Amino acid sequence: VAKAQALAADYPDSWIIGSDQVCVLDGAITGKPHTPERAFAQLRQASGNAITFYTGLALYQPRSRTLMQCCEPFVVHFRSLSDAEIRAYIEKEQPLQCAGSFKSERLGICLFERLEGRDPNTLVGLPLIALSGMLRAVGINPLE
Repeated sequence: VAKAQALAADYPDSWIIGSDQVCVLDGAITGKPHTPERAFAQLRQASGNAITFYTGLALYQPRSRTLMQCCEPFVVHFRSLSDAEIRAYIEKEQPLQCAGSFKSERLGICLFERLEGRDPNTLVGLPLIALSGMLRAVGINPLE
């Protein structure tokens, strides 16, 4: 919501979309690793486990103060990973600015056993199924 509202003064007559995401592993919020060592530790911890992503979505119209929001969960189940696989993945993909230390839209998909959720776009940070529903609810048809 804060991201969408931050643009309100610049776009008072527009519909503003805001989205943000956190991931949870073993009950703790896992951020971006920023270093290869932290990426390795995150992926080692995720190996054989699941990470749940929570993506918040807001649609805001400043002039009318109309706000729609939701939180979409998405679960990534990791297969058991060897240290060599983790190191090779980090070297090839450099996922240092990615929550959970992977890029699902690239080689990160090779790390998974299965994915669980309503919309795979949620995993990359913008739940498009929910967004298209919100847009239709306010009279905007994404297909037109």
